[in-house]
Amino acid sequence: MAFFKLLKTSPLSARIGMAIILLNVFACVLAPLIAPHSETEIMGEVWASPARKHFLGTDQLGRDMATRLLYGARNTISIALVITILSFSVGIAFGFLAAVLGSWVDQVLSRIVDTMMAFPTLIFALMVLSVLGTSIPILIVVISILDSTRVYRLSRALGMDIQVMEYVEVARLRGEGIWWVMRHEILPNAWPPLLAEFGMRFCFVFLFIAALSFLGLGIQPPMADWGSMVRENSGAITFGIFTPLWPAGAIALLTIGVNLVVDWFLARSSEIHTGFK
Repeated sequence: MAFFKLLKTSPLSARIGMAIILLNVFACVLAPLIAPHSETEIMGEVWASPARKHFLGTDQLGRDMATRLLYGARNTISIALVITILSFSVGIAFGFLAAVLGSWVDQVLSRIVDTMMAFPTLIFALMVLSVLGTSIPILIVVISILDSTRVYRLSRALGMDIQVMEYVEVARLRGEGIWWVMRHEILPNAWPPLLAEFGMRFCFVFLFIAALSFLGLGIQPPMADWGSMVRENSGAITFGIFTPLWPAGAIALLTIGVNLVVDWFLARSSEIHTGFK
């Protein structure tokens, strides 16, 4: 009930964003059920025009583009979500730990993070993936570690502001441990900016995976991925065929949808924080 009440008071832009996100969620979950063909099945001519059998046409190998888009959503979005959850778990834990303990723990963790952030993220990822390979587990671990550095900086800043509050001091005087204070005092009060950051980091990870796939070091064929689909079909533009625009449009649409919801959430959190309705 609370969700529907919140939905009724949300602006049109937020509703559009939520509709886009839900559409992509349904595509991820139901891809094997609603896809007209299998992920790798070759069905027709190369770069065939949209028709009743293939309403989005075919790709560079003659596979159905609608099917590839559905499975691409399933692969790209699910991997991006797993990476974002892992990066937030690591970044929040170490960020709050550095804020609460301070001293040498804060210095060591912060210098490690500063060193990692000194390298351009894409170049660092390309270097590591070129050496370790491009399997899905390695891709998840590498991007999670790189992205957790950004989450660490935000979590540390939030933790340092919250851990000096009176209710945190009261909890310490009661004899509560570090982990209890982090879970029950700091984390609940840091949720609004962290949730907004989660949406923004998901967009970054999602686009980062697409970029790596476009460069050939992301999700590997024959798995469908929106970034690799753009790269594989980019030659069609030369012949006036718009096949690569379907996955490119899907990437842009999901990014816009998530940002619309994040913008609304930030505005609502700011209203609640300042007391204006």
